[in-house]
Amino acid sequence: MSKLTIPARYCGPPSSGNGGWSAGELAGHVAHDRLDGPADAWPGIAVSLRTPPPLETVMTVTVTEHDGTTILADEGTVVAEARLAAGTLLPVEPVDPDAARAAEASYAGLVSHPFPTCFSCGTAREAGDGLRIFPGRVGEDLPARVAATWTPGGDLVEDSRALVEGEARTSLAVTWAALDCVGGWAGDLTERLMVLAHIAVRVDALPVIGDQHVLVGQHRGSEGRKTRTASTMYDGDGRIVATAEHLWIAVDPAAFA
Repeated sequence: MSKLTIPARYCGPPSSGNGGWSAGELAGHVAHDRLDGPADAWPGIAVSLRTPPPLETVMTVTVTEHDGTTILADEGTVVAEARLAAGTLLPVEPVDPDAARAAEASYAGLVSHPFPTCFSCGTAREAGDGLRIFPGRVGEDLPARVAATWTPGGDLVEDSRALVEGEARTSLAVTWAALDCVGGWAGDLTERLMVLAHIAVRVDALPVIGDQHVLVGQHRGSEGRKTRTASTMYDGDGRIVATAEHLWIAVDPAAFA
């Protein structure tokens, strides 16, 4: 058993953790075999969020004996469950960095944002405090794609757990956070309020701090209250850094008033 606390900095809605950061921090507790390739690579890990992760609260992390599920709990209430992902995570096709940068001007959150304090995509967060990833629509192809550029700043060095190949890189949790909201905006948060219910991520290499990356999100279908999306992060050479698939659930806006 170990402990996990989500600092207030990593909020999504003002009173709960950013879904991607919270899930990524829990993913770091999932046991896995050493992968071939970069030392900071992670296999696909899937996390289901059962309730909004509380901030500044010491929670317990336990691993079940029968199937190895890693559970995050707050005084007996299951907050999230993590396990190795089944199947292959399919990446979103890349977008040219110039096109991604241009798309940021059409970011819908600049006009109306349900959670402006969000660590990943919040417009109320200053540079050096939040990630400020602002994905806008790219082209007219269907299914719809959104894209944005992102250069991890020096403020994330403290969050990084170690140097990898002599370079400072973001933590696993920040990498998951960067992949989170790009999917939400691909699912069109302007149409209805949604929260992250499930996310699966494979990390090929943690993002290098100071290097420009491109994040691309894609809508992959909706049914009832459920929306499925995906997102992929590319480095400056067009290589996949990490990819994610998400399940979002539409909620009553009054719950977050």
